[in-house]
Amino acid sequence: MFIFAVAVVFKLLTIQFVQGEKYKALATKRVVKNVVIPANRGNVYSVNGNLLATSIPKYDIRFDALTPSVRVFEKNIKALSDSLAKYKGNRSSSQIEARLRRARANKNRYYLLARNVGYSDYIRLRKFPLLELGAFKGGLIVEQTTKREHPMGGIAERTIGYERIDEKGNVTRPGIDGAFGIRYLRGVDGQRKKQRIGKGQWKPLTDANEIEPKDGYDVYTTIDVNIQDIAHHALLEQLEKYKADHGCVVVMETETGEIRAISNLGRNKNGKYYERLNYAVGESHESGSTFKLMALAAAFEDKVADTSDVVDTEKGILTFYGKKVRDSKYGGYGKITVSKAFEVSSNTGIVKVIDKGYSNNPEKFVDRLYEMNLNKNLDLPIIGEPEPVIPDPRVKNNRWSGIALQWMAYGYGVSFTPLQTLTFYNAVANNGVMVKPRFLKEVKSFDKVIETFDSEVINEKICSKETIGKLQALLKNVVDKDHGTGHRLYSEYFSMAGKTGTCQKNYSDKSKLAYISSFAGYFPAENPKYSCIVVVHEPDKSVGYYGADVSGPVFKKVAQKIFTATPITDEIESLGIESVAVEKDYEHFYETAQTYKTIMPNVVGMPAMDAVALLENMQVDVRVELNGDGVINGQSILKDTKLKNNQTIVLKAS
Repeated sequence: MFIFAVAVVFKLLTIQFVQGEKYKALATKRVVKNVVIPANRGNVYSVNGNLLATSIPKYDIRFDALTPSVRVFEKNIKALSDSLAKYKGNRSSSQIEARLRRARANKNRYYLLARNVGYSDYIRLRKFPLLELGAFKGGLIVEQTTKREHPMGGIAERTIGYERIDEKGNVTRPGIDGAFGIRYLRGVDGQRKKQRIGKGQWKPLTDANEIEPKDGYDVYTTIDVNIQDIAHHALLEQLEKYKADHGCVVVMETETGEIRAISNLGRNKNGKYYERLNYAVGESHESGSTFKLMALAAAFEDKVADTSDVVDTEKGILTFYGKKVRDSKYGGYGKITVSKAFEVSSNTGIVKVIDKGYSNNPEKFVDRLYEMNLNKNLDLPIIGEPEPVIPDPRVKNNRWSGIALQWMAYGYGVSFTPLQTLTFYNAVANNGVMVKPRFLKEVKSFDKVIETFDSEVINEKICSKETIGKLQALLKNVVDKDHGTGHRLYSEYFSMAGKTGTCQKNYSDKSKLAYISSFAGYFPAENPKYSCIVVVHEPDKSVGYYGADVSGPVFKKVAQKIFTATPITDEIESLGIESVAVEKDYEHFYETAQTYKTIMPNVVGMPAMDAVALLENMQVDVRVELNGDGVINGQSILKDTKLKNNQTIVLKAS
């Protein structure tokens, strides 16, 4: 017994003095722990200041029923129950009081009062009787979480993006939110001490955090919500009409490379469309006829062909090693110029040009494509961009074969994402300067600018000025009312330039044969402000599948509505110089507008712009036959004639 007693004393002394600190730390660890308080992610804004993504704080309000003293509890329980009954509205005060008393009797230290409430409700609940005494006297427990919300709903949701971490710690970071989350948006997490109160439950030790979280910076994107809305709904309408599987549309500002709109819509099993994947950035596919612009750019630059050269389309069929190249028009187009071959998208015509120019030296063709940066990805911050695919005879296992050159000529064997294709077309619109697509404008902390982002030039000159001029003329003629495959897109009110594309998909298995319809171009044709690409995958073949029919109308609608909703104007400062002639014209216009309300005025001698504005305000339709500097010299209805609503008046100007 004596020896046993000595052993017990020895063990107690060992635990107390030798291992005491270890067990104290273990006990503290099991009872108290630091819990991470996630920082609010910064907001994501459009270029015009509209909120695209924001972190909304949400709160769970709980009650430690054992913390208040008996006197404090009894003094405030009735008033607290009344306040909660009024707040909840689904239980009486007596029912709530009974539940709170039961929680105290059961020694519940984590009783839920309200879940997932907003900030205003959180402030309101904190002021309720008993809870206003705080954590130590009133038993108030507040747990805060944040929820990421997109005020625009599903529009551009995939491009705006998010950052998600699953239960296994795997992180998913698509879109802008994911690309710039770590560097700008995420912020610095805080810490708060919590105490274990049994049954796996933990409650905060105090009202305050040990380390306050620091919110992330706000990111201002290049997205314009008006253009984004136009692009989204134009694409959605066409996908529904043609029952397509998925599609995308991108609008880029020509000079800066800023992305003004990007919409990616895919169909779910119920036939509804939503932002499923970022097809514009991450989906590479064979280009079809939109690649013909790249092919002819190489041919013009290497001077192996010119727009006026004549090519025989051979009744619409060419054969290489037993494989046939066919035109969409039965019988072909006969002998036509290279320019015409591009405008009507003749496969045989373009293939013949490239075969003649490069069959003896295909490496020369590939090298010219490389010099135009077509073999490099865009190094975008948004993850998921694949490398372009261009067969090269010098590289093993690079898809090269005896027909690779000819198939490349009309867009097969090569593979690009829609944004990679658009970047080349934008360079043509930008007089040869290839700029990198850009999604960010600046980063701010409140009103303080942290970082700004400028345009980045990928290639100062993709080809010569002479070649650029020829390419621009080709693209303009495609959409001209008397010329190419896009003639149905022509509008007398605004000019466009572009190229249709219709590419077969899954052509190795005829039972699965589908199409990719595309249109890439820019507008206005003479002084491009925006470039745009539309790609639609697997439209219903019974409804239609040609690029001019499926994707072209989306391009036109986007261009038309941008012109209407966001007119392109040049702003200049007033020079402060008075013009006697201008003042006289204005006085004449004002006097006429005040005198004539329902009868035809005399507008001869007035500027055409003023005459049109005057007559349209009188509820009549006006058509101007302009042939000169814009001064009216004739009107179809004589002065002092009684006018009818919606009457058409023809004005002649010279």
